[in-house]
Amino acid sequence: MEAAVRKLFKRYEHLFRQGLTGKADMGEVAALYASDVIAASPSGVMSGKNDDELKRMMAKGYERYRAIGTKDMMLRHVRLSPIDESHCVAHVAWRATYVCESQPDTIIDFDVHYLVQVLDGEAKVFGWVSGDEQALLKQHGIG
Repeated sequence: MEAAVRKLFKRYEHLFRQGLTGKADMGEVAALYASDVIAASPSGVMSGKNDDELKRMMAKGYERYRAIGTKDMMLRHVRLSPIDESHCVAHVAWRATYVCESQPDTIIDFDVHYLVQVLDGEAKVFGWVSGDEQALLKQHGIG
């Protein structure tokens, strides 16, 4: 399980970085996710299908990250909390770098907790729980 999840998040990091340059293939991005997904944050809980709407939402997300000056997204660490033979929570530590016109680059470390399913050796995200991204960005003068 651990090797499959680590491989998933290295791919996730690679595709995120491509998204920041406007070059990510949304089909490849969608392939990181299970057929259905759920997300929770202080703004609420959402659920949806892995379909064209998810691809559109992900593309808009990358556009937004570029618009606020996101320069890089680096995977710092992955820690697993197994649930059973096929499921775990991947506690993923990220480091984001933002270009700010009036100050040096801003670096923000944050964590996201992903629900992951591993079937036939392939890991896919079926959900995630994150903190208040908007408040964190605002705290650092971004967005």
